[in-house]
Amino acid sequence: MPRRALLKFENQYAPLLPRRDFYGRVTRTLFLCAGFLAAALGIGIVGYRVTEHMSWIDAFANAAMILSGMGPLGTLQTNPGKVFAGCYALFSGLAFITLAGVVLAPFIHRAFHRFHLADDDSKKR
Repeated sequence: MPRRALLKFENQYAPLLPRRDFYGRVTRTLFLCAGFLAAALGIGIVGYRVTEHMSWIDAFANAAMILSGMGPLGTLQTNPGKVFAGCYALFSGLAFITLAGVVLAPFIHRAFHRFHLADDDSKKR
């Protein structure tokens, strides 16, 4: 059984994807990233709740701030909380870079594909 890629791109010899299909690809990418962000935020909320015994709102605020790169809101009180915050901050930084790449991939691929098609047309003449 062949493996299906979650976000499959056309190869260099295929024609440029129609705009409607391209917008569908971008929408799928955004939903994928939103799901990943929701899961990452959930991990952060539960982590702060367990390690720092924060209320749900405080745990949400701290997780959202670290995930967005702003840093924690308050001083952490427990050693497990500090370890979790450090690991979560490292994870959040990598997640940000990865998600930025995933969101930009359809646009970059389309631009490169368009340039490649234009280059092929000039070679045919």
